[in-house]
Amino acid sequence: MITMTDSAISAVRRFMDSTAAPVAGLRIKVEGGGCSGFQYGMKLEQEAESDDEILDFSGLKVLVDTNSAALLDGVTVDFVDGLEGSGFKFENPNATNSCGCGKSFSC
Repeated sequence: MITMTDSAISAVRRFMDSTAAPVAGLRIKVEGGGCSGFQYGMKLEQEAESDDEILDFSGLKVLVDTNSAALLDGVTVDFVDGLEGSGFKFENPNATNSCGCGKSFSC
């Protein structure tokens, strides 16, 4: 389903370490919107939902809802840090089109 690079896992752990609230995992989802039709979303969650698929990346729990699972199949999540800024990058082999910012796509 989803692949997370070591860089992405480290970045998420840094965010988790800086929050005071307990964290069950990182939610990765796809929502309608953005310039190309769908957009990626990420959020630290305190609890998993009953229908979540829970993926484990070296102890980091990633929560994926049923509606997002098919659109995230084969996606690689990376964290890049460069001169133009830093952030999470999604590489989706199923996307037929994506916007310049890389945060939205269409299938």
